[in-house]
Amino acid sequence: MRFVLHPKVYSDIDEIMGYYERVATRQLADEFYAELRYYMQQAAERPESFAIRERDLRRVNLPRFPYHFLFRVAGDVVRILVVRHHRETSYRWHPSPIMWPTVGWCN
Repeated sequence: MRFVLHPKVYSDIDEIMGYYERVATRQLADEFYAELRYYMQQAAERPESFAIRERDLRRVNLPRFPYHFLFRVAGDVVRILVVRHHRETSYRWHPSPIMWPTVGWCN
């Protein structure tokens, strides 16, 4: 399978990396990004190995960082919906995937 990111996920990632650059180093931000990309790829390769949290949403916790992402499988695509801190409890995420355009998504 391949994965696609909701357009808002890019700003989620930018915010997190910016935070690590401000409070630590660029290297730590890069390490966060590398771990995130690794687990996104794992979700695409074996989505069923991650627990369903709610309806058809699956959650992947990053082992080294206090962040996780939520995704769902739609056909042969893993759609990554949001990346957020573990303490963030609001579902401030993005519009229904049914409404998402298919153009402009990338992996």
